[in-house]
Amino acid sequence: MQRVNVIAEAGMNHDGSLGNAIRLAEVAAACGADAVKFQLHDAEAETTRDAPSPPYFEGESRWEYFRRTAFDDEQWATLKRACDDAGIEFLCSVFSLQAVDRLERLGASRYKIGSGEVTNLDLVRRLAATGKPVLLTSGMSSWSELDAAVQAAGEDVTVLQCTSSYPTPPERVGLNVLAELRERYGPPVGLSDHSLGNYAAYAAVALGAVVIEKHFTLSKEGYGPDAALALEPDELEDLVEGVREIETMLANPVDKDDLEPFAEMKRVFEKSVVAVASIPAGGTIEREMLAAKKPGTGIPAARLEEIVGRIARADIAADTVVTEEMLA
Repeated sequence: MQRVNVIAEAGMNHDGSLGNAIRLAEVAAACGADAVKFQLHDAEAETTRDAPSPPYFEGESRWEYFRRTAFDDEQWATLKRACDDAGIEFLCSVFSLQAVDRLERLGASRYKIGSGEVTNLDLVRRLAATGKPVLLTSGMSSWSELDAAVQAAGEDVTVLQCTSSYPTPPERVGLNVLAELRERYGPPVGLSDHSLGNYAAYAAVALGAVVIEKHFTLSKEGYGPDAALALEPDELEDLVEGVREIETMLANPVDKDDLEPFAEMKRVFEKSVVAVASIPAGGTIEREMLAAKKPGTGIPAARLEEIVGRIARADIAADTVVTEEMLA
């Protein structure tokens, strides 16, 4: 099976600090994530000054927040080098054509389209024109909107089930959509998960998701719209370990008829036909003379009724495991 790509969504949890952003990348790498994803916001290119903030983040206006936390091109280049040095993929969500141009100059290897940009088909087509893989999240889109975006995104697109609710309650995760995405657009598919904890991500991998994205922060106490619902380092490490174990499970199907690994366990834990009374040589074996007892080294207990009516070749003492050699 395809290896699951685990993306630590650092987003804006650096709060405008390049040092924090670098540290987020380094810690995500140490936790085993495949990629660390940031968001390249260009306030002038993507929003009006009076655009509303989301209801879960009202500390400052979107315009002010994007302007205050923005990195210049040199800072982005420094951050990408830090990711390369840490051995983790640098990934970025884009929200404007200008952001794509900046990341192209930086040498980004693939792109993320956030849920709010699915209907921004100019941006989707611009990303398709780069010829690089595209991750497309579906958080607030209808099927018709997704159809148009997937068509615009080109051939190398992975659609991620997503629910634009922060945090997402279990009943709104939409694991059923993974199969629908696969049927509608073909594999691969994934989950961009805003629920609390790792359960949804584990379930998604078991259902065939090959991309898992979760918000990541150094501390849930951090400032910003995503820190409170993000994974801290120990939780990210647990996510990666769980995903890798599930991968191993899925990659190794079990043959229930292959009992060789359990031969010793069967001898210890299963039961055999056992004489519970002394049976003389030449005697006919009756039902009350037999019982099923451990160990499983003789005639299997499932065959007990077959032994009734057979003849003992020699004396069989009570509490003896019955074998075929004892019977005529």
